[in-house]
Amino acid sequence: MKLSTFFYNVGQGFKNIWRNKMFSLASIATMSACIFLLGIFMSIGLNFKKMVKNAEESVAVTVFFKDDVTDQQIKEIGEKIKDRPEVARYKFVSADEAWATFKKDFFKGHEDAAKSFGEDNPLAKSANYQIFLSDVSKQSSLVAYLKTLDGVRQVNQSEAAAHTLTDFNKLISFIFIGVIAILIAVAVFLISNTITVGISVRKDEIAIMKLIGAKDSFVRAPFIVEGVTIGFVGSIIPLVIVWFLYGNILEYIRRKFAFLANVMTFVPERTVFNLLIPISLLIGIGLGFLGSRITLKHHLNV
Repeated sequence: MKLSTFFYNVGQGFKNIWRNKMFSLASIATMSACIFLLGIFMSIGLNFKKMVKNAEESVAVTVFFKDDVTDQQIKEIGEKIKDRPEVARYKFVSADEAWATFKKDFFKGHEDAAKSFGEDNPLAKSANYQIFLSDVSKQSSLVAYLKTLDGVRQVNQSEAAAHTLTDFNKLISFIFIGVIAILIAVAVFLISNTITVGISVRKDEIAIMKLIGAKDSFVRAPFIVEGVTIGFVGSIIPLVIVWFLYGNILEYIRRKFAFLANVMTFVPERTVFNLLIPISLLIGIGLGFLGSRITLKHHLNV
């Protein structure tokens, strides 16, 4: 395509937007609303997933050893645990550490009762590995593997917590996919209607261009430019709004609800928008292009 032809098609695309400004504004507004809702939902979803991830990392699988296990065997078990891909981290808890933690948790306010044990450690056989997973849905397979290791007496797991967190993760994913599908359908419908109006307005002009031998690509190009421009503008506006809102909401929570900020770890603005910006632009521009192509195929024989 010649440079002059390229600029002509771009100019015609912008003229189409201006000619149908009411429909174009409606499409931009709808696209902006869709991307805005996507941004809000994604921001909330990422923070929910962050909270679930933090909860997953606190769910531990505990491995206890047989009475006759040697220190070398314990070390070898630790090496095998380390090699498992689903393991995020693990730590060894000695019998003395287990007793100290037990006394702190269960004898709080009754320290004299704990002292009655003297130097005896009632948890002398309770040395263990505490294992934290990167993906709690893989807990069952890890537990099955651990039970096969030589020297392992018992493996404790939080099966109910694992299932709950796994199901919650799936629910968030399903909702996210459903919302995106609805937003995409609405955006394509609105952009398609705008392009249809543009075709109706220029129907005679297009017929003349076809009669004098204009190529199909030449006729299509302005409408593609129109759809892509609507998609691009409709993506940029909500990104700016969501950026402003997300940053200010986090700052407000940190300032007014310090206790909540200490309990919950929010996803930083940069992390959210490093993901949101390319997705929003891809969806906006992609839907603009897709909407125009679908409309051209159905309403214009080019």
